[in-house]
Amino acid sequence: MTPARLQRAADTLVQAQFGIGGGESVLITADSATEPALADAIAAAVLRAGGRPLLALAPQLPFQGGLSDPFVPDSLRAAAAASDVWLDLCFPYHAGSRATSEAVAAGRCRYLLLATAGADSFERLYGQVDFAALMDFNLAFAAFVADAAGQTLRFACPLGTDLSCVLDRPKLVRDRVARTPGLHTVPGTQSFYPAADSVRGQVVLQGLFDEDHRLLRRPITIRVADRILAVEGGAAEDRPRLERALRRANGGGDDLGRCIHFTFGFHPAARLTGSHFIEDIRVPGSNAIGMGRPWWEPGGGENHPDGIALDQSLWIGDRLVAEAGLLVGPPELKGPYDAMSRRLD
Repeated sequence: MTPARLQRAADTLVQAQFGIGGGESVLITADSATEPALADAIAAAVLRAGGRPLLALAPQLPFQGGLSDPFVPDSLRAAAAASDVWLDLCFPYHAGSRATSEAVAAGRCRYLLLATAGADSFERLYGQVDFAALMDFNLAFAAFVADAAGQTLRFACPLGTDLSCVLDRPKLVRDRVARTPGLHTVPGTQSFYPAADSVRGQVVLQGLFDEDHRLLRRPITIRVADRILAVEGGAAEDRPRLERALRRANGGGDDLGRCIHFTFGFHPAARLTGSHFIEDIRVPGSNAIGMGRPWWEPGGGENHPDGIALDQSLWIGDRLVAEAGLLVGPPELKGPYDAMSRRLD
């Protein structure tokens, strides 16, 4: 029997975020690390909503995005292109892969980069939050960031992060209900995209997703002046893996690429786990820094590693938006931010 909180979380995903129904075909991809109870709960929620689920289970991918292409069977690519909704639990994930690109290009599929294997993490993200209030703030913050294009973004953290860039327009648009074909993400974070050649400073990473996801036992410092100039610090097992991932994402040469996105996490129920990447980057004040080659450039895919900085302070233009991980303004954001809450039942 599915626990009540897990069932509520699955219904929130299926009905509140995606509005699934009317006989829609829903592909649910899981891998060998996915808890069966999670995949079963989502499939059952699709059935309750009037959709038609197909659960596809495959071995865990060695890489995300375009690097995963040799490992994705043709049968999954065909199923994705013929689906109305694709809920991707796999981690590493399919976003940026040929299968995802083909499915989106067909003009039918709504793809969700869910990328979580654990029922406990999924319950927190979808079942332990006032989801309507979360969406109210997420949409307000997204509109605020879109209007700020062309202004300077700066963020800092207690360990020494201090980095700035010029804000570009958003690459993805969040809808209250995901009815538009294309790529969609889990609510609870806002992305920032830097204008070309504008990133300057350093960022100190406390977590990392390159060849796997983990918290770092020693921080890694990334120094940037448009392109990534240096990777410094870190434990003996961590820095070489990140450098290897950066070179792989940029074609195998000496180029380490660029910082291609930043984020601000604000999900009130998210917890720092060290094992669930999608949840960790939604912890209030977290910043997921995408590095490598942008997914919106030809050949970019979603092959970039992501680092995590915590407890960030954030400025947009001359306005302090967040301090030590907590949003402090402006007033039009503070109201919906304070209205968010964690559900304990």
